[in-house]
Amino acid sequence: MTTTALSSMTMPISSTSAARLLIADDQRDVLEALRLLLKPEGFVIEAVTSPSGVLDALQSREFDAVLIDLNYTRDTTSGQEGLDLLSRIQANDSTLPVIVMTAWGSVDVAVEAMRRGARDFIQKPWENARLLSVLRTQVELSGALRRGQRLEAENRLLRAEGLPKFIANSEAMQPVLRLITSVGPSDANVLITGEHGSGKEVVARTLHALSSRASRPLVAVNTGGLPEGIFESELFGHVKGAFTDARTDRIGRFELAHGGTLFLDEIANVPLSQQAKLLRVLESGEMERVGSSQTRRVDARIISATNADLNQEVSAGRFRQDLLFRLNTVEVHVPPLRERRQDVSQLAMYFLSRYAERYRKPAKTLDPSAMQAMLEYSWPGNVRELDHAVERAVLLSSGDLVRVSDLSLRAPRENTQRMEDLSLEEVESLLIRKAIDRYGGNISQAADALGLSRSALYRRLQKYGIGSS
Repeated sequence: MTTTALSSMTMPISSTSAARLLIADDQRDVLEALRLLLKPEGFVIEAVTSPSGVLDALQSREFDAVLIDLNYTRDTTSGQEGLDLLSRIQANDSTLPVIVMTAWGSVDVAVEAMRRGARDFIQKPWENARLLSVLRTQVELSGALRRGQRLEAENRLLRAEGLPKFIANSEAMQPVLRLITSVGPSDANVLITGEHGSGKEVVARTLHALSSRASRPLVAVNTGGLPEGIFESELFGHVKGAFTDARTDRIGRFELAHGGTLFLDEIANVPLSQQAKLLRVLESGEMERVGSSQTRRVDARIISATNADLNQEVSAGRFRQDLLFRLNTVEVHVPPLRERRQDVSQLAMYFLSRYAERYRKPAKTLDPSAMQAMLEYSWPGNVRELDHAVERAVLLSSGDLVRVSDLSLRAPRENTQRMEDLSLEEVESLLIRKAIDRYGGNISQAADALGLSRSALYRRLQKYGIGSS
């Protein structure tokens, strides 16, 4: 009667609009009776026998409604187990309709269940007609609410209210846009993957702007660029006297992002020794400042980004698999610019207008041959390279026309020009770009190949305007 085993009873339904229903009761005969009633009515059922089973199912799958018993321990009639479960479900997703049922119904328990967010209350033994009516009504209302939220997110994306400029009209970017509008309004953790310079930070800022946390801060931190000695202080803060240079209390990035979003860029480069500390905060929402024993609760949505293959990093023992699971509730992969050439011309015109205004230059237009050159170029540095190429062209061009020569685009074979023809800074920049390309954007491996520490390489990336997101 108190078993916690998960019992899956998912029925194949031909209709694509069939509602997915999660039901929980510790009595298997009750689950079977519900299955026999609901299956012919077109519901897709998953049944569990404990509160932990409910929470596990909700973590891994989406449902249109949840029907839960209030008592799971033998001879217990208070309903407290179910009420606590209801509160946890509501804390995770307030839009998910929960209907509670119990054989020991009372006005007090019903009122408390409704106060905690239950949409309706069913007393055992139930009336079939009423139970079906309640479920259909709540599924329909929930669907309407979620469609409304998604439509609003799509409208905000189209109107670009408070959003970073997001240019993505190519066919390759349409799945990305659909995923962003779908998960943006939620609190789900998102992992953004893609080559360096492909626009991962813009995706992160767009996700934040579409969320209910948009009025709160988005705090960005390049986790791979943090020296191991200050990693904890930067993320979790410290108290005065925690170490030699800790002259005052300091708030860390997690606390700064409380109520908002924390963007962890270059997440693959977090030292393995620090990953357990990061995992603990993601799992519990609790942390302590360095040098303090006071536990603080933080509520921040986590968006992370990397140009590395995290599954490969896990296999190599450089990244914790349990941390990857926590970060990767939803993955958004941003394709490289060479796979979305339809966006090149619009991106180029946007950058052209922006930099002409910033540097107070005459309004610029692109020579047709310059545009053709950009469309044919491979853009190994992706959108960021295009951005820098146009910025340089605006500064170098005379008059109002940007020509091919102003863009300074180099064919791959031209990058092998004689070293003696280059300045010291040009040589260093070239070698760094080659190392990053050789190792697929993996900063740690590129730094090792160049004989630099990660932090030293990051300083040079910033110096030469070589981006990673």
